[in-house]
Amino acid sequence: MGYNFFALISRMKYIDRWALMRNTRAENLCEHSMEVAMIAHALCVIGNVRYGKHLDANKAALIGLYHDASEIITGDMPTPVKYFNPELKQAYKAVEAIADEKLLEKLPEDLRPAYEEIFRSSEDEDEKYIRKLVKAADKLSALIKCIGEMNAGNNEFRTAKESTGKSIRSLYHELPEVLDFVDEFLSSYGNTLDELT
Repeated sequence: MGYNFFALISRMKYIDRWALMRNTRAENLCEHSMEVAMIAHALCVIGNVRYGKHLDANKAALIGLYHDASEIITGDMPTPVKYFNPELKQAYKAVEAIADEKLLEKLPEDLRPAYEEIFRSSEDEDEKYIRKLVKAADKLSALIKCIGEMNAGNNEFRTAKESTGKSIRSLYHELPEVLDFVDEFLSSYGNTLDELT
């Protein structure tokens, strides 16, 4: 019997993000997920090295890779719609949970528990913190997209950049790793290749 999980996951490359915005460069869900995974991993490393935490950075990267996998089924819901009001936000979360279950059903029974650990939250405090860092990495990835679009002269992303930046700044007190990442790494995303090398 064949299983469809990985064939479905591979379709993340066909889901474009920022559908309601004029883009100078399209961004698909696959590349976004990879960026979130790398940033989430880095945030955990910062937490472990600088703040004495004991976070599983590899798990953070895996959660980041799969954090939007439900969008294979649901599509990318634009943020203004997704968070329009509490009822819509709650309803969309329920739809995402159903989509995650549908994806997990595409795995053989013996492999499913390993992926359930990635897709589903636990009550473990370290894991809750890791998932907060993954959400922060998701916001940082969005801000990086906004910076790239603005640097390309696309003012369509001006208000998204402002609101995303404000949202990230609100995390500094609770997640000091985010402030460190912003202070030390974010500004280089506006540099040219020559400036980076």
